[in-house]
Amino acid sequence: MAQLRVTDFFSHRKKPARDGALGTKRRKARPAGAVAGGKRRAARSESRPNAAPPAIPGGSGHEPRASRREASPGAKLLGLENDHRAAVSAAPALPPLSPHQQQLLASPRTPRRPDAGSPQPPARTLTGRKRGRQELDLDRAAERNAGPPAGLQPQGNSRGAARKKLVLPADGDPQGTEQEAAVTVGTSLKALGQAPAYQRFHTLAQDIPPGLSLPYKYKVLAEMFRSMDTIVGMLFNRSETVTFAKVKQGVQDIMHKQFDQRNVGQIKAVYPTSYKFRQEKNVPTFSGFLKKSSYQLTIEPVLGEEEKVDGHLHLSASRLLERRRVFSRNLVNIVKQHHKTFMASLSPPMVIPDDKLTRWHPRFNVDEVPDIIPAELPQPPQVDKLTTAQEVLTKARSMMTPKMEKALANLALRTAETSPGNHEDPRATPTANTSSALKGVSQALLERIRAKEAQKLQALMTRNPQQEERLVMISRLPEMARFLRNVFVAEKKQALTVEVACTRMLDSYRTTMTSGEMEKHLHLFSELLPDWVILHPIRKDTYIKLDKSMDLNIIVERLTRMIKEEEKL
Repeated sequence: MAQLRVTDFFSHRKKPARDGALGTKRRKARPAGAVAGGKRRAARSESRPNAAPPAIPGGSGHEPRASRREASPGAKLLGLENDHRAAVSAAPALPPLSPHQQQLLASPRTPRRPDAGSPQPPARTLTGRKRGRQELDLDRAAERNAGPPAGLQPQGNSRGAARKKLVLPADGDPQGTEQEAAVTVGTSLKALGQAPAYQRFHTLAQDIPPGLSLPYKYKVLAEMFRSMDTIVGMLFNRSETVTFAKVKQGVQDIMHKQFDQRNVGQIKAVYPTSYKFRQEKNVPTFSGFLKKSSYQLTIEPVLGEEEKVDGHLHLSASRLLERRRVFSRNLVNIVKQHHKTFMASLSPPMVIPDDKLTRWHPRFNVDEVPDIIPAELPQPPQVDKLTTAQEVLTKARSMMTPKMEKALANLALRTAETSPGNHEDPRATPTANTSSALKGVSQALLERIRAKEAQKLQALMTRNPQQEERLVMISRLPEMARFLRNVFVAEKKQALTVEVACTRMLDSYRTTMTSGEMEKHLHLFSELLPDWVILHPIRKDTYIKLDKSMDLNIIVERLTRMIKEEEKL
């Protein structure tokens, strides 16, 4: 018995040959030239549909592919080959074709358009994308047919949607009145917020008590002086001529703000002995827009002989800090002068020495302090300089036309007529309103109330920061007293360590504090109420003892009286 091979169980081809095994052997035995000739003859026969089929060699088992298709019933029904219709119909063994078969074998033509009355074939089902696009087109068509809304009219036709134009209402239309009212409200709101919020509320962002705070514009000027002093010190220590152009560029790079000669004049007005200003020419500029022969404003810091290093003046870092403190102190003194003028205008007037003033009056608006008037800086010399008023008038008349002179004269007359009404006291209206509101109240009572209020404000403005901190701590004690007694009641002990008492108090108190701050409050308890709270230092720890037999309401009343006494100081 012959041994089987693995390949005998598998077919060699995925699709079996149409001619079977015999056709495969024939194709293998056919030479390459015969195959190529057969392909060329098939191509020529397809290009000539009316040509007769090629002759079949007699006695050979090989027949053309077209004859096999004609013998198959599928060729008679489908009519896929137009080249051999004549051969199929002329075969003697086949029956005649029916009308339906002839219609199938006929050449394709455009179908006839149905009549209006004939039944229509069912429409094809659309896919999701085509259906959504068709619905969108229907919605757009409905919008175009609906017409524009009230107050809008289409402006030209477009492919997607009509362009609409806003029609303004008439003068008597109430809708127009509402729009005008909205515009008026927006304008008024814009007028209220003239200054940005970071300027109006800059004092709220400080991490220190208010004290003698400066206006925002004064703080900006102090920062400008610091930047200017830094640039001037760098250039001066390198023995380089300090010009305003160099300082301006450096300060603007540091602060990202505009810096001009007006700011330099303000710095000179606040700190006159800080710099020496001169107009010099023939100073190297190293720039294309400034000529060397033109005058430039030069800046030199004022230093003493003790500032010399190796025989040359040197602006050190300690000197920079000292000059910055002097500039800030001068700014505070300027604000104090305006504050003194404000307090003199009060009723009754208040007088507080400058060395005892620790904060501004509550009604004194710091940010409304006027700007610092710039001091005069040296100007470059002019050739035709006018020295007298007559020369100024003569030159001005020569430059004006008669029509301009007449217009200026009329303007001067109108200004003289309206000027007395512009100098009215702005405090007259509030005083009249106040007097009408307090009508019927005795004058003596009003004077006593005002005097008491002035005394309270004076105590507030002269209180030093240590007293202010102590007053804040005492104001917290009435609430802390209840928490402290609850801690001892919950612990059921006669004494606790200060560390444990502070931890329990911090867990109960509403304001976040540190253990050190809470310990200060406990020491203040023992100072003000020694008969209620006692501190005992034992070895390395400190113990606190509380008298739980005392009435808590009495303790709170005593603390309230102490708060009132501290406020009077």
